[in-house]
Amino acid sequence: MSCFIKNNSIVLFQGDSITDAGRSRTNDNDLGYGYPSMIAAFFSAKYPEKNVKFINRGISGNRVKDLKARWKEDCIDLKPDWVSILIGINDCWRRYDSNDPTSVEDFEKGYRDILTRTVKETNARLILCEPFVLPVPEDRKKWREDLDPKIHVVRQLAREFNAIFIPLDGIFAAASVKKEPAFWAADGVHPTSAGHALIAMEWLKAVEW
Repeated sequence: MSCFIKNNSIVLFQGDSITDAGRSRTNDNDLGYGYPSMIAAFFSAKYPEKNVKFINRGISGNRVKDLKARWKEDCIDLKPDWVSILIGINDCWRRYDSNDPTSVEDFEKGYRDILTRTVKETNARLILCEPFVLPVPEDRKKWREDLDPKIHVVRQLAREFNAIFIPLDGIFAAASVKKEPAFWAADGVHPTSAGHALIAMEWLKAVEW
């Protein structure tokens, strides 16, 4: 088994609260309690010969427009070799809790902009994780009409930008056949420890061949 991530690489995680996971804002070594921390730990254990720096810049509540606004400081200036992005659920959620929707067109335009900048201004490879929602509580089922078109945008962008793609919505749907959805994300959005571990496992598989 080999890994695409080379020695002395910088891996940047970007996204919303799922990525943030309580990370420190002052200590880059504190990646929070979620999947970025799990990935860094398992990667280091599996490839101890590689000196790889993992950075978490996820911020709770962020949407694509928020990533775009802080992309220079929180991505370009860090000179990453890999950029892993999980964004989109708040672009959906705000429609239902705040009557503040993000259109599919604006979502795609903003997401494309940050990917274009990353390709032009860094040498980083891209890892795109599709947003996901599980059908708990019941009202989350209605979100599919908003989220599904955004998931298709992420898939399209992954093809267009030759990114490694991690189909998290499908992965969680399959996992929810084996164990009830709340086991993976009690509110349908924020993963439990098992949910974060599932993301970490799938991420690590995606960067290996």
